[in-house]
Amino acid sequence: MFVKTSLITLALVLSATASPVVEGLGTPVPFERRNGVTTEDGWFDHESAIQQVVYDRNKHRQNMINLERNVGRQAFNDGAEIKPIARYEPPSDSQPEKRQAEKLIDEGGDEYWAGTIGIGTPSKSFLIDFDTGSADLWVPSVNCTSSACSKKDKYNPSSSSTGVQKAGTFSIAYADGSQVTGPVYTDTVSVAGVTVKNQYFSPVTTISDRFGSEARDGLLGMAFPTISNLRQSPYFNTAKAQGAVKNGVFGFKLAKSGSELYLGGTNTKLYTGSIEYHPVTGSGFWQISGASLRLGSTTVLSGFQTIIDSGTTIIYGPPDDVATFYKSIPGSQLYDKANGFYSFPCSAVPANVGFNWGGKTWTISAADFNFGKASSTRCIGAIAGVDLGLGTKTWLLGDSFMKNVYSAFSFDSNSVGFAQLK
Repeated sequence: MFVKTSLITLALVLSATASPVVEGLGTPVPFERRNGVTTEDGWFDHESAIQQVVYDRNKHRQNMINLERNVGRQAFNDGAEIKPIARYEPPSDSQPEKRQAEKLIDEGGDEYWAGTIGIGTPSKSFLIDFDTGSADLWVPSVNCTSSACSKKDKYNPSSSSTGVQKAGTFSIAYADGSQVTGPVYTDTVSVAGVTVKNQYFSPVTTISDRFGSEARDGLLGMAFPTISNLRQSPYFNTAKAQGAVKNGVFGFKLAKSGSELYLGGTNTKLYTGSIEYHPVTGSGFWQISGASLRLGSTTVLSGFQTIIDSGTTIIYGPPDDVATFYKSIPGSQLYDKANGFYSFPCSAVPANVGFNWGGKTWTISAADFNFGKASSTRCIGAIAGVDLGLGTKTWLLGDSFMKNVYSAFSFDSNSVGFAQLK
């Protein structure tokens, strides 16, 4: 029988029994970026951006459902709630989107970050999105009936001597009315030689059409077990519990080239100086408090929570707070009210937007703050005003922020840290 406290206990055991963070020990996992919200020729892909917003809203809707079921609403941030399912609405023809009809499929954006894992015995390879904003592993099944599965690598339980079906089902709803659904299995899972046994996952039998055009096969969540839909230990927690990694720490470098997930420590070859750590304050999420948003030396907003999420490229804040922020950007104006995007003059892209947690201010480059041109003179900002249901004073920082830092996530010390990239 599942006990609500079991997932919290796992996280606490990892923290209580951990040794201090050991830098430079671990296993590197190279990976690459794929679809994004900026075309190769520098235009804002509004349609893809809306799809990302809807995906993120529904992902975190499911996270809140999981958190309520696994722990209870007492674990919610102030003002957090389970939002209705978000539905995709294409951009209207009145907006300057005609340029998008001429674009090629963008394989150079930063919507998600993918690397190869192996599942089963013998091992079957899958291209996976490593997501710090969720906590489950799923890949397509050989029994998948969705057309979006046709070009995916698929898990065949009859081909693995270590695969075992378990009770229950896995299900996440998406904006087009479809679901990612499937049975529950355990099997051997390996990431860059870090191998765990009896890992819970779902070989899904239906997937959303949204995934059909994407190179990735599935997703591996790296958040806390309290937001697991499967109600089981996520892969990295299992790796620590089984001794496959010595340290319950992993690090991310996200960049145009040389991107890496580092399991079991942090890769000192990729950053300079020490890592500035901050304690995790949220149940289930890599959430840290006491944040401020700065524009140069000016503090625009302060005293809010931040969730670090590698599964999106967008930075989200409460709509009113985001409106306050853009008032500090000369010439900015609301571009898409429904999805919270703002524009500003392309001739004056801000290069001094940063987040601070009481130590160093971590600045976002102009290139990462700019999502591309909406017209010949107007560009779109990476910060969007959307209520994801995570709390009234809670922001979510995607890879538009993470690309500017080396990010470290420690179950051992229950903290998130940042360092200067080399």
